[in-house]
Amino acid sequence: MELFPRRREEAPCTVEVSHKFESLHAHVRFDNGAVVHPGDEVIVHGAPILAAYGEVVIEQRIATITRATWLERQWTRLTGDLEFMELCEFAFSEEVYA
Repeated sequence: MELFPRRREEAPCTVEVSHKFESLHAHVRFDNGAVVHPGDEVIVHGAPILAAYGEVVIEQRIATITRATWLERQWTRLTGDLEFMELCEFAFSEEVYA
């Protein structure tokens, strides 16, 4: 049992992946208005979205937002504000989450 359990919520989202010369990006917009705060984690479910060169692919998905605890949120704000976070980890994987 966790001392400070983290809340999880599911949210419908729109994923946009662009693979163009002008713009190479992947954006997630929560369709229900959910907001992600410092320390929160987001997993977008489904197969990887592959956009061929010159394409923009837009798909509807479901995302799971795992909310940070109050302490995790404060720590993230503190370390971010003091520029201790020089490295950010972005993980794009083909692992399937149940």
